[in-house]
Amino acid sequence: MNTPLRWPAEALWETVVPLLPGFTVEVLPSVDSTNTELMRRARAGRVEPILLVAEQQTAGRGRMGRAWYSRVGDSLTFSLGLPLAPVDWSGLSLAVGVSVAESLQPVLPPAGAAAPRVGLKWPNDLWLGGAGGDRKLGGILVETASFVAPHCNGPGRVRAVAARYVVVGIGLNVQPQPGEGMTIPPGSLQEVEAGLDAPAALLRVVPPLVGMLQSFAVYGFAPMQPCFALRDVLQGRSVQLSDGTSGMAHGVGEDGALLVHTAAGMLPITSSEISVRPAPAGGPSA
Repeated sequence: MNTPLRWPAEALWETVVPLLPGFTVEVLPSVDSTNTELMRRARAGRVEPILLVAEQQTAGRGRMGRAWYSRVGDSLTFSLGLPLAPVDWSGLSLAVGVSVAESLQPVLPPAGAAAPRVGLKWPNDLWLGGAGGDRKLGGILVETASFVAPHCNGPGRVRAVAARYVVVGIGLNVQPQPGEGMTIPPGSLQEVEAGLDAPAALLRVVPPLVGMLQSFAVYGFAPMQPCFALRDVLQGRSVQLSDGTSGMAHGVGEDGALLVHTAAGMLPITSSEISVRPAPAGGPSA
């Protein structure tokens, strides 16, 4: 029988509640999707700041409706919901990725080292790179619901701006996962740090994420652009967009747009409906 997971709910609450008054932590043994559940609550008028963790998801969702399933202990799946009123929403999922990646691996191993590197694939995936090749470590799904109210973006920063309730959903592979039928095989936190389990990873990721979101509301994505560039797995690689366009990825702009050099020139890619399929590292450029 599996040992029950010991979630650090109290420690998280004590750390986050000074930043988010009214913040709560809730752990569910099973739910269809933590994002779906918080969006249901938001539509019912429940828009308090909350961290919702699921030991198991039965109908988890990724971007473009892709399924994300999880088993107890094999994955870390949670959603953070809070009112937010950023100056500009552009690049939010990229900023979330930077925060999570830096929490999981604060110092990147040197390029070419055997140790895996926690990288970021535009617009919302965490990848492992290194000697084992490209592997998907996790995904991010950001959703918003309408919520009109004056909002405070931190001490002394009251802004009479309509806030929206944002739900940031994150799924991470903790244990090695089967990769049958997958174009990109899965990676796991165990490859990054042996012994790192779901509760420990949650405690490591959430407090910096809350702080980042409050900073993002004031300053936007631009200050995080250089941090994203350090972990950008598409930089300098041939990519093919879902509309058939191909080109070379040249990083992201200050607004979070993916810059792709194509036969028609440099294109800023912003649509969340565009699927980016990288060519193998070192492959021919388009």
